[in-house]
Order: sequence, then C-alpha cells, then structure tokens
Amino acid sequence: MSGTDDEQTEMTEPTPRMLAWVKNSAAYRLSRKMMTEHELSTAIARKARQKFEGISEAQIKALSLAAVEFGRQIRALDDLSYAEVRVRSSTAAGKSRRIIARRLAEKGVDRQIIDNALVDTDDFRAALVFARKRAFGPFRRVEFDEKRKAKELSAFARNGFSFEFGSRIMGMSHEEAEDFLAEWTSA
Repeated sequence: MSGTDDEQTEMTEPTPRMLAWVKNSAAYRLSRKMMTEHELSTAIARKARQKFEGISEAQIKALSLAAVEFGRQIRALDDLSYAEVRVRSSTAAGKSRRIIARRLAEKGVDRQIIDNALVDTDDFRAALVFARKRAFGPFRRVEFDEKRKAKELSAFARNGFSFEFGSRIMGMSHEEAEDFLAEWTSA
C-alpha cells in the first residue's frame, strides 16, 4: 500500500526536475520582458502541460506558484511596478485612464494596484498627446467641418476620453497645445 501513497505524492508534488525547470523557465521569461504574476503563472502552466507528459493539475498549480514566488524572490516580478511602468508609458503614448485600467485588468493586475498606479494620471494630457498623434484639433492638417468634428470627437470617445476633453482640445490653438505639452515634458 505504501507504493500507492508514493504514487499519490508524485501526482501532487512537482518532481525536482520540474522545480529546476520552473526556475529556469521563469528566469528566462522575466529576463525577456516585464510580466505580471498572472501572466507568468499562466505561461508556466501552459508550458508545463506541453513539456511534462501526464502532469497533474496539482503539479501544474504548484509549479505556477513556485514560478511566481521565484520571480518575487529575485525581484523581477512586482505587479505594482509593472502597473506603474505601464501607466507612465501608456499615458505618454496618449492612452486614457479607462483604456489603461482595462488593459492592466486583462493582464491580471489586482484592481487596488491599478487604482494606486492611476492616481497621478492626467487624462487631459493623454488626450492632447492622442490628438497630436492623430492630427486632431489644433494639430489638424485638413479643412475643418462638422463631419470632421464628429469623426474626431467619436475617436476621442472610442479611446476612453470624455466629450469635455475632446471639445476643449478642439477649441485650443496650435500654440496653446504645444505650450501645454512642452510644459508637461519639462515638469
């Protein structure tokens, strides 16, 4: 009967080979790009299913947890830092708070962490960057008419910006907009 107990233990606990693989795999993945705990856990689980024939769900879960713990120990895995970096880069790229929050949630970042990372985000500034990238409002290069105005305001809305921000930006002069962006980048 002790052979059966050993088999049960084998099916719930990862083998030493699996644990060595999970450290190497986690280190490799984290050296290539910044990941959330959820992304690393999911990637390790998916790869473990492919790599180890007959692996149990308990072993997969244990490997995923081991990968996350290893990532934390080597200080390469931190959802708060990940969220802060994504918020800064996304805001600078003209993404709205709403879009940023949704993408972080899709990556498995906890709602409280997302809220903390978004505290200092300026949606108006991001909307102005968006307008510059899309040549809207004060950055427009084509003739302005009601059809163009509706198209631009719709684009602001689809990208998570309020009607108020869209209207305010549409009413700015090119110089005002450039001064605002220059002030932001120098601060």
